[in-house]
Amino acid sequence: MPGLTLTTPAFADGDVIPDKFTQNATRPVSPRLEWTNVPANTVSFALIMHDPDTAPQKRTEDILHWMAFNIPGTARELPEGVPAAATLPDGTIQAKSFRGAVGYMGPGAGAAGPYHHYTWELYALDIKLELTPDATRADVLKAMDGHVSAKVATVGRFHR
Repeated sequence: MPGLTLTTPAFADGDVIPDKFTQNATRPVSPRLEWTNVPANTVSFALIMHDPDTAPQKRTEDILHWMAFNIPGTARELPEGVPAAATLPDGTIQAKSFRGAVGYMGPGAGAAGPYHHYTWELYALDIKLELTPDATRADVLKAMDGHVSAKVATVGRFHR
């Protein structure tokens, strides 16, 4: 059986991210994400969207654009335009992005440089994380340690 897959109808893996999902839009929205081939023991999912191309630019950690965890194990998608709420009706928890706000932060790499590669990583977990919306990426990664049954990523490119 193939492993966990992650796609978006908004753009193909490795392609340019459309403006409505980026800081070129006045109010960027999150793209719809869909996944298949979920491991049988999945209790929840965690999603981390980040820009790894910023790490070499004077940072030890890259820029976190979106983090959500405790996405129900029965879920197979996140809709376009997930609202910026710390806790969603299904129990999904969204943490603060690099800018300190809960929810999705669209790509915004400047035009002076090359395209940045924005990475959406989806983790299938065999537990629900005992964390709050104040959790950091380090907190989430530590809590997931030893509980990841599958991981998949998709990438989009952007610069202004």
